[in-house]
Amino acid sequence: MTVRRFLRENGLSLTFGALFLLTLAGQAFAGRAQVNDERLADGLEPVSLLAFVTSSTFGVDVMENWQSEYLQFFLYVFATVWLVQRGSAESKELHQVGTESDEEQRVGEHARPDSPAWARAGGWRTTVFSRSLGLVMGTLFLLTWAASSVAGWAAFNAGQLRDHEDPVSWADYLGEADFWNRTLQNWQSEMLAVGSMAIFAVYLRQRGSPESKPVGAAHDDTGETG
Repeated sequence: MTVRRFLRENGLSLTFGALFLLTLAGQAFAGRAQVNDERLADGLEPVSLLAFVTSSTFGVDVMENWQSEYLQFFLYVFATVWLVQRGSAESKELHQVGTESDEEQRVGEHARPDSPAWARAGGWRTTVFSRSLGLVMGTLFLLTWAASSVAGWAAFNAGQLRDHEDPVSWADYLGEADFWNRTLQNWQSEMLAVGSMAIFAVYLRQRGSPESKPVGAAHDDTGETG
């Protein structure tokens, strides 16, 4: 495979991977600048970039965003098994509610020659593989949520000590308003985005995008992609 062909065939993941790294780096530089402005105003020494990116301040901001994104996809993967939206390209067709038959899903004896090995294997391997996307997204959500709680706890206690107050345990922090404010402000934005996309896809179009119906599709056409 030539480099040009590789780039063309993997353009979506490579582009968003590069954008992710660029925006993460931008967040690091902008966040350090903000923190150093505050430290200088308080008469403190500025921190280095390495010190900032390994701090709880940076860690909690990153982890909060990651866990909310994985929550969005985890919920969407499972919700779209059972829930439909008439006319949306983001929904299955109305009669396909549920996990569908083995024949429809091409598993076991219904698998094709080019089907993944675990789709053909049957037993626990097919059971796991048939739910692997949701399981991975759910696991990543739980891991990043746990990481955001630890980073948030460290940042919260740094503020407590700065204000000459007693630090709290991690378990106590999970009951603090600070933790739930940080968590829910990210979750609500993801629910808004998913719900908006599902309903906008009924009435709006984007020519050539698989996230949209064909431009000429009727508003009631469900599960079609352009």
